[in-house]
Amino acid sequence: MGDPAPSSRSAERGFEPSKVGSRLRAERERLGISLRELARRVGVSPSLISQIELDRVNPSVSTLYAVVTELGMTMSDVFGDSPAGEPVVRQLQAGDGLVERPETRRVLNLASGVRWERLTAHSDREVEFLYVVYPVGAASCPEDALVTHGGKEYGYVSSGILGVRVGFEEYELGPGGSIAFDSSSPHRLWAIGDEPVHAIWVVIGREADPRAGAPSDPDDG
Repeated sequence: MGDPAPSSRSAERGFEPSKVGSRLRAERERLGISLRELARRVGVSPSLISQIELDRVNPSVSTLYAVVTELGMTMSDVFGDSPAGEPVVRQLQAGDGLVERPETRRVLNLASGVRWERLTAHSDREVEFLYVVYPVGAASCPEDALVTHGGKEYGYVSSGILGVRVGFEEYELGPGGSIAFDSSSPHRLWAIGDEPVHAIWVVIGREADPRAGAPSDPDDG
């Protein structure tokens, strides 16, 4: 079954900055972790962390997961929730406040054009329910830097062909294909062929890294 055409407004938002930098920076500073120390833990340059916090660069899927894990956050924290007053507007648009529509969904734009749209009207710290888009050639991480985190993942592809590597095994999921795996297994997702991938993705119980919140080195600038 083909993917329903997204609204033009939703599609246009794929080109916007991720707008998650202020939340990441606020939590890093609250924990007393320096920019340089966070970069060291994640394995990227301090410049990249700075650019992400300033919303000048959209992070890759793997970098965002690594940063969020180190800060002890959940993806619900990163998406944020409605500012004061917005639920009233949403209630008028969606009916009873339980429904979410393409034009009001919270969006995260990531490196290489990957887009996540939250399918719940409000944050849920236990479950990430997402509509994801992988443009042609996009991947969640480099081939030699697989992602790991707590929880379990369930995915369903509605259009395109998605490559999925879990541990040492690789799979190709076409329209109607689905997969479920333990997120603690190293994994990677990527678009195959000349068509974008559209999918529904659910992550349950993604756990924060217990190291998060550890004080930074007093000598660290």
